[in-house]
Amino acid sequence: MTRRLIVREESWDVGGGFSITRSRKWAVQTLMVEIHQDGLRGRGEGVPYRRLGETLESVAAQIEALRKDIEAGTLTRQRLQGTLGAGAARNALDCALWDLEAKRRQVPVWQLAGLPEPRPAPTAFSIPLDKPAAMASVAAENRNRSLLKLNLGGPDDVARVRAVRAVAPDCEIIVDANEAWTPVMYAEYAGELARLRVRLVEQPVPAGQDAALDAVGRAVPLCADESVHDTHDMPAIARRYEYVNIKLDKAGGLTEAIRMVQFAQDRGIGIMLGCMIGTSLGMAPAFLLAPYASVIDLDAPQSLTADRNPAITYKDGVMQPPPPELWG
Repeated sequence: MTRRLIVREESWDVGGGFSITRSRKWAVQTLMVEIHQDGLRGRGEGVPYRRLGETLESVAAQIEALRKDIEAGTLTRQRLQGTLGAGAARNALDCALWDLEAKRRQVPVWQLAGLPEPRPAPTAFSIPLDKPAAMASVAAENRNRSLLKLNLGGPDDVARVRAVRAVAPDCEIIVDANEAWTPVMYAEYAGELARLRVRLVEQPVPAGQDAALDAVGRAVPLCADESVHDTHDMPAIARRYEYVNIKLDKAGGLTEAIRMVQFAQDRGIGIMLGCMIGTSLGMAPAFLLAPYASVIDLDAPQSLTADRNPAITYKDGVMQPPPPELWG
């Protein structure tokens, strides 16, 4: 078996920039992995998780260290799980191997993985952190969507939610505190957030400080994001959160994400599908898990000035299944 590995750095402009508490992005850097065999090509995209110290260079180096085994065909998707830890490098390789296997067997990935056939599904529309009036302006332009996600993380957070609810009375709203709150802040905000019909609060406290939530009531359900990366983290968060945000770049690929879904279902934890800011190629594998998710937040390509071609289609807040020419 002879394979050829291509690893390529790419940059994609973010229209107007995208702000959360920790940073503002004007462009996103992704790593494209291609595995060629017998005239076929499997692709995967990884986005380095800078909060955990990942960079394009470090992710590429992890992949390059495995080049010999990849090109010899000895690094299977199953072996990959024990060779690399969770993160963007394993995600890109795992998804590329799924894609290649699907093309070689002429069967879509969802069938190979024993997943339901993909159907159109509503996804959140993310509104960057800004002043209340500015966030309300964006919400007003998108009030036809079924679900809005507000990025929070400042002293005016309740005012931000109140301003958005005033202009989008019929939308579901979720909020992401991006680790910027304390348990006391959640306790102070929760009653008003419940009145404003906020569906859930994502990652209110910094990862590692989750135990502080044990004594806090639940006027609004909580969703773990930065506090959980792969299945190993699930038992701890199962005691403290009602939802878990599964992101392929954190989990290290579709293979591990499927395991996380199974764990969450067994424990009665709600599932949110999330993503890093990336292209449709990064969203396509995650979308296969949409049938299991209560909340889908895979709208990242809509923040880019240009996407891949072909790309996933988004219309009025509904995400279409990825075209097979893109992935899977």
